[in-house]
Amino acid sequence: MVKIGYLGPRGTFTKLAVDTAFNGEDKHSFDTIPECIDAVEENRIDIGVVPLENAIEGTVQLTVDYLVHQVRLPIIAEIVVPIQQHLLVDSIFSGDLSNLEEIHSHSHAIAQCHQFIHKYMPDAAINFTSSTGKAAEVVSKSDKNIAAIGNKLAAEEYGLRIYQENIHDYPNNHTRFAVLAKNEDIVKIKHDKQAEKTSLLITLPSDYAGALHQVLSAFAWRKMNLSKIESRPMKTGLGNYFFIVDVNQPYDGVLFPSVQAELEALGCKVTVLGTYPVYQMNI
Repeated sequence: MVKIGYLGPRGTFTKLAVDTAFNGEDKHSFDTIPECIDAVEENRIDIGVVPLENAIEGTVQLTVDYLVHQVRLPIIAEIVVPIQQHLLVDSIFSGDLSNLEEIHSHSHAIAQCHQFIHKYMPDAAINFTSSTGKAAEVVSKSDKNIAAIGNKLAAEEYGLRIYQENIHDYPNNHTRFAVLAKNEDIVKIKHDKQAEKTSLLITLPSDYAGALHQVLSAFAWRKMNLSKIESRPMKTGLGNYFFIVDVNQPYDGVLFPSVQAELEALGCKVTVLGTYPVYQMNI
C-alpha cells in the first residue's frame, strides 16, 4: 500500500487535502514540513503533501526554501483546496468572545482572520502553533477560556464546537498543496485535472544588468503565460536571489529547452522543479 505523509496532526488542512485527493492509502502525519519532506527523501513514505501557497498570505516560505536549499524533490502534482477558517472552542465554553483569553493557530491562519480577531477579540493573546490541527489539540486539552482557528475536520477530530463559521477576512481563500514523490507513477489522485503547470528555479548572474527583464522576455516572445514569479534569497549574501517561475503549460521538447538555452546564454542557471497536473478540489 502506498504511504502518504502530510503536515499533521489530525485536523489540518493538509490532512483535509489528502483525504479529498486520495483513497484509502496508508496515511502518516508529521509535525513539521521539513520532517514530511525528509521522510520522502529517506523512503520512509512514498508521497509527501505539504502546503505551498495561500491566496491571502502568499507562499509558504518554509516549503519553498527547504525544497531549494535542503532536499530537492520533484513536484508531481498540485492540489488546490478552498480554505474555510472557523473559530473553535471547547464544548463547555458558554461565554462571549470578549471572555476568550487566548487564540491558538498557525501563523497563516491567524493572518487570514486578522480583521475578525481585531474586531471581536482585540485583547486575546495570540499563540502560534505548528498547524491548525495542533491548535485544536491544544484547546481540547485546556481548561482555560481559549479558542483555536481551524477547519471542520479539526473540530470533529478533537471534540470542539464551531463557535463562529467562516471568520477569514476574504471569501476567495484557497491553498495550493505540493505533492512530492520520487516516482510519479504511484501518485493516483481521484479527480480530473484542471490544468498543467511547470515550475522553474532560475538564478541570475549577479553582474548582468537587465537580466531579469531578459528572463521574462524569453517567455513573453514565445507567448508562454507565467502565473507566478517570486524571488527568494539565496542565503549566500545580501542581494543574491533566486526566482521561482510557474508557467501555465506542461514541459515540452521545444519551447522549454529553447528558453533554457537562451537563459543559460545570459549566465542564468535553470532547474525544473516539476511539470505536473493541477487538481481543484471542492470540499
